[in-house]
Amino acid sequence: MKLAGSASRLVVRYFDPHCQQAGPWSRPGWNGWSMDEEFRLNHYVPQWYQKRFLLAGQSKLFFRDLSPTVYRDAKRRERSANEVRQRGPASCFAERDLYTRFLGQSLSVEIERSFFHGIDSKGKGAVEAVANYSVGNLLGPTFSDFMDYLGTQKLRTPKGLAWVRQQAGPRADRNGILGLMVKNRAMYHAVWSECIWQIADASRSSVKFIVSDHPVTVYNRHCGPSSSFCRGVNDPDVVLSATHTLFPLGLEKLLILTNLTWARNPYQNPLGARPNRALTRTGLFKATDVQTERYLDDREVLEINFILRARAMRYVAAANPAWLFPEREVSKSEWRNLGGGLLLMPDPRSIHMGGTTYAVYEDGRSTASDEYGRPPWHPDFEKRGSSIDEGVALYRFKGEFARIFGPERRGRQTWGPLAEPARDSDELHAYHLEEELRNKKLMKGVRKWD
Repeated sequence: MKLAGSASRLVVRYFDPHCQQAGPWSRPGWNGWSMDEEFRLNHYVPQWYQKRFLLAGQSKLFFRDLSPTVYRDAKRRERSANEVRQRGPASCFAERDLYTRFLGQSLSVEIERSFFHGIDSKGKGAVEAVANYSVGNLLGPTFSDFMDYLGTQKLRTPKGLAWVRQQAGPRADRNGILGLMVKNRAMYHAVWSECIWQIADASRSSVKFIVSDHPVTVYNRHCGPSSSFCRGVNDPDVVLSATHTLFPLGLEKLLILTNLTWARNPYQNPLGARPNRALTRTGLFKATDVQTERYLDDREVLEINFILRARAMRYVAAANPAWLFPEREVSKSEWRNLGGGLLLMPDPRSIHMGGTTYAVYEDGRSTASDEYGRPPWHPDFEKRGSSIDEGVALYRFKGEFARIFGPERRGRQTWGPLAEPARDSDELHAYHLEEELRNKKLMKGVRKWD
């Protein structure tokens, strides 16, 4: 994946875990003080976002260090620092001078003071709007504000910045990396807007979501924690067909973004590219297609927390210390088969074929694109996303899903005051079951990627 722009010289060191100390972004021997001192402690996970994970009456989170510092005591015996401590949001997920730019003997805190202040101010309300989804509250500026926050949050963390540096090359300096982070914050917007959106709900579970030091989390069931796709600061690419993007919206809500081609056809190569993998383009979001009312049980929340913890760089936090150790209940060997392999999948019974959109502007200009963002002059315009006919695969998957989960919908769409039924009629359920058999025969000989 290529970043826009370029960065120049000086190798960078990363990331001091103790926010009270000067981080390794700082120049050696820098002891300067300025009126901008308040902007030099940089929260890469905003305090307002952390507070969304507190229980009523709580003021501190339980903060877990996945790699506690090892030190020697007075008798020269090796000891580890406490793995879990209670901390307020002001002391969690922060690093001194993470976003400070050093210009000769002066420094600039404009990225923290101006850029992130604007992103976070608008993002706070946008995250709340998504968590309390309705069609009306995801239109216009709110959607734009949310996408701007989501894209920025993915790149602003220590893990995200280390990934940016890796893409930029060994000659990249810290000022250039920060510039690339700002410039490329919208790089995933088109792909994400063309995903199936599902807002999962943990209100019926006794276990709630944790927050990590890399909240915009990527999961691909065919890329386990030890795979080359997940080595170091890497994540599976969002354009791989089977990649999901997870973003906890708070204690009880989780946004799951699933590539449309995978939601329609989970029988294809999970490591193949989605149709139209181009990033720097306009995407189209349909607010009426968001799935809600997917209620998670304890096991499902544990499995999601296991993913969040596995893809964190070093820190996770939660309102309850027991939630910080999902690996006690879930193992890496289950990675491919979490939730029976369907943990993050939206309900395909709400998904349809087609999706080409035409628009005419007031000045007479017009535009069109298919569901994968391709204009009419694109050679693959309205071409389905794999060698297997997507319609055949989708109707097979609808039947398979109905057979596994029964007639109850596992998430449904809401169209203004209307909503899909929470339960299919006996006739519709029987139809879905018949479609699995019929379309399975049409796909005879096609390898299923288990």
